[in-house]
Amino acid sequence: MSYPKPFSFDRLETYSLFDRPSKVGVDDLCKPPKPGMSVRDFLASLPNILAAGDVMEVATRWAKAVEGSRPVIFAMGAHVIKVGLTPLLIDLMDRGMVSAFALNGAGIIHDSELAMAGKTSEDVAAVLGSGKFGAAKETGEFLNSAISFAAQEGIGLGQAVGKRLLQEDFPYNDYSLLAQAARRDIPVTVHVAIGTDIIHIHPQADGAKIGNATHHDFKIFCSLVAGLQDGVYFNIGSAVLLPEVFLKALTAVRNLGHAVNRFTTVNLDFIRHYRPLTNVVNRPTLEGGKGFSLTGHHEIMLPLLAAAAMEQLN
Repeated sequence: MSYPKPFSFDRLETYSLFDRPSKVGVDDLCKPPKPGMSVRDFLASLPNILAAGDVMEVATRWAKAVEGSRPVIFAMGAHVIKVGLTPLLIDLMDRGMVSAFALNGAGIIHDSELAMAGKTSEDVAAVLGSGKFGAAKETGEFLNSAISFAAQEGIGLGQAVGKRLLQEDFPYNDYSLLAQAARRDIPVTVHVAIGTDIIHIHPQADGAKIGNATHHDFKIFCSLVAGLQDGVYFNIGSAVLLPEVFLKALTAVRNLGHAVNRFTTVNLDFIRHYRPLTNVVNRPTLEGGKGFSLTGHHEIMLPLLAAAAMEQLN
């Protein structure tokens, strides 16, 4: 085959730039930040484009849900606690900006260690070789005792841990999400996969009690999801477990006749994963509402979102 002649653009049809619809205009551009500017002014200075525009829309939807007394649920991986955001989460409870929390099993570990000792997050690489990873005596004993307490009282794992933290009156309870949620009677559900958490290797671990407590919490979570119409659901830092739990809860409550088809979902994580995008952002909002995916570090993005929502509520 020989080379063809170069394609000619001589008769290409053109149109006027001034008549063409465009996605970006001068009104969307940023305003340079200035020293000493307020949070409100800083947020107003962001460009109304892509992620910056999504941040402000999520903040608006969050604020509207709060103003309308609609649910705002935070489903969180343990990293949100590990990066130092518990004081913010407690403040959001006090402001009425979060109505319930859902955690994975690691969440109660890091939260309880903070309450007991004022520190958490083991250096895994330094102790894994010796087989000492996850062997902290107090962590295993306290949390497995709390699980037994859940079985004794017929309550869920999140409520049981919160109550036991308060009963023990640990020195750093003021920094504990579970203790402060229990004090305020705000639901916290905990969703455990057996074998994923260090407390499962301790001699006090009881698989039947763990399973019963976390299944109790799943049913409470379903009740929370059943009332999510016009609310906001955040999945923060859980790549697999909590997105799967959410999808199963959503289908269960819809199956039983609950209208949950007009709400906002937000996934917030360091990178984009398949399950949060599919099970939180995209599939649940096919019947209505809107899903968002915001990529960034929790310790930056969550305070930024909270500040933006607070400004709209003031």
